[in-house]
Amino acid sequence: MDAIEQLAWWLAEAEAAVAFTGAGISTESGIPDFRSPGGVWTRHKPVMYDEFVASREARARYWKMRVEAYREFAAARPNDGHLSLARLEQSGRLRAVITQNIDGLHQLAGSRRVIELHGTARVVGCIGCDREWEPETVHARIDAGDDAPDCEFCGSPLKSKTISFGQAMPPEAMAQGERLSREADVFLAIGSSLVVEPAASLPRVAKQFGAKLVIINREPTPLDRGADLIIREPIGATLRAVGDRAAH
Repeated sequence: MDAIEQLAWWLAEAEAAVAFTGAGISTESGIPDFRSPGGVWTRHKPVMYDEFVASREARARYWKMRVEAYREFAAARPNDGHLSLARLEQSGRLRAVITQNIDGLHQLAGSRRVIELHGTARVVGCIGCDREWEPETVHARIDAGDDAPDCEFCGSPLKSKTISFGQAMPPEAMAQGERLSREADVFLAIGSSLVVEPAASLPRVAKQFGAKLVIINREPTPLDRGADLIIREPIGATLRAVGDRAAH
């Protein structure tokens, strides 16, 4: 039995399969990994959350980077990896997707239960009153010369609804991710380096509680030694083939 058949069999038999996705699933949609050569973080120094709150100059740097990053993925569309996970959920083979990604492509693909550990770049929020805007509305203000936009209602800074360095992880999303990981019988770690904490702890939690751990990633990860199955093939083609076989 080859790796595709093995994974398809496990999913067909699973009652609580969970997918955990990182930047690697979205590169086939044309979205570069921020950490890769040429990525946003190699061109701009990330702004720490405390710095963002304290300094207008830091907020201006933050928004310059954020607008650039948003334009890299705003026109992106789900690829076979995203679409295959959505189909697995719709067919009852997958309970949920836990993602480190902020691009919203899982939802665009049709996935209904998506836990966004690092937030979403498709919404801008006020850090004071929690009102929300579409990014394009705020970006228009920046293009017009407002390089560090504040809330028009309460005057607090506006920020993408993503988790910045030094900012607390969303407790509800982390709690959901941990619960899903504990309950999983098959845990797919897809396109993630599995080094960014605390998100990278979830595959270990799943394995500790008895799940089969499957890693689909082009590069080795720190958790390879404990994996039940490792696949180094392209993510989109792999998940499409798995989905096709699991459906039968």
